Amino acid sequence: MSRAAQASVPYPHLEVDASGAPVLTGTTMKIAELVMAQRAHGWSPEELHFQFPELPLGQIHSALAYYWDHKQELDQDIERRTRRAEEIRREIEPRSAPLMEKLRAAAEPEELKSQVVYLPI
Repeated sequence: MSRAAQASVPYPHLEVDASGAPVLTGTTMKIAELVMAQRAHGWSPEELHFQFPELPLGQIHSALAYYWDHKQELDQDIERRTRRAEEIRREIEPRSAPLMEKLRAAAEPEELKSQVVYLPI
């Protein structure tokens, strides 16, 4: 098969959203988000289907094939998303510190122990 013919073969179950990102057809699930979930948890395609039952296994396999065929481009998108999430976390952290301190102060260790239920094995 020639290079031009390969380029024209569409990926079943995938489309491009308004922002230009590849998504699973009929969903808002971006390919990069599915790959990030797979990486974060080490999930197989079958486990991805179990975790996202609304996604048919064929869609998941098509998305993963697209990822491997466009790995460099999608890895850059994943890296950009990861950096942005970290920036947001750093922006929010100072504002949430007072709340976290109040929660820690309110949760006395003895108080927490009385809420733990031990079940026999």
